[in-house]
Amino acid sequence: MNPAPAHRVRTVLGDVDPAALGRCDAHDHLFLASRLLPGEELGDEGAARAELLAWAGAGGGSLVQWTPRGLRRRADRLPALSRATGVHLVAATGLHQQVHHDPRQLRTDLPHLADRFVADLTTGTTGGGVRAGLVKVAAEGPAPDAVLRHVLRAAAQACAATGAPVAVHLEAVSDPRRLLDELGGHGVPPGRVLFGHPARPADPAAVPAVVAAGASVVLDAARPGRPGARTWALLRRLLDAGHADRLLVGADTTTASARRDGSAAQALQRFHDRLVREHGARTAEAVLTRNPARALAAAWAP
Repeated sequence: MNPAPAHRVRTVLGDVDPAALGRCDAHDHLFLASRLLPGEELGDEGAARAELLAWAGAGGGSLVQWTPRGLRRRADRLPALSRATGVHLVAATGLHQQVHHDPRQLRTDLPHLADRFVADLTTGTTGGGVRAGLVKVAAEGPAPDAVLRHVLRAAAQACAATGAPVAVHLEAVSDPRRLLDELGGHGVPPGRVLFGHPARPADPAAVPAVVAAGASVVLDAARPGRPGARTWALLRRLLDAGHADRLLVGADTTTASARRDGSAAQALQRFHDRLVREHGARTAEAVLTRNPARALAAAWAP
């Protein structure tokens, strides 16, 4: 009998032992360009390198870039940045909300979405041969419309084919329970799903429900202009319910303005220090180190 495949994290330099990630920025963007944010593009490779060096200097060992297909993720530049800074990088495939994408490219991609997600995860992202390590999708309304259901089905097919985790961007009107049900209906186990921006949904019961079902959440580290009170209230509620093993955190740098206002490393260090003060070093170690190692690891299919 063949032994079960070991769980590994798929980085841009290859699959690694989950323990190698160290302290993880579990939701961020080194490169990003959206048609909704003209002039705010993250495209400067030198700035990306500086961000990674600052994170390494703060004790960081890894970063997950959630930038999906079509938003200038520049996956071909990530291996050199990882080698130069010593930070493990996990890239994404997937799609953001429709409004962020070029409609013509979206029409071209949609009929072949599952195949393209799988190719990104197994043979490498377009033009660079760099393999993605997760699928990113994004909620757009209170319930999935026809296009989002198609995207979720493609993400589920990619998860089934490869073992990849699925990362879900949430908005205030989102109901993560519906999204988890939709993915589950296509065979994605809750433990393979990570929800980003979990403090946004207006229904206070929604996020605790999906965490209780086995999903993980990636909390937002506070940045200028991004209030953190809801995040800390949700964190306390989930800790009180015994879900310390399902919490991760990310700085989510999405614009050039946000990068100028302070580095991701600074935001994450502030989050870490407050977490230690209010909930102890063991909880902080779980949120920044142990939980990302588990949530991002997969028994990758050949």
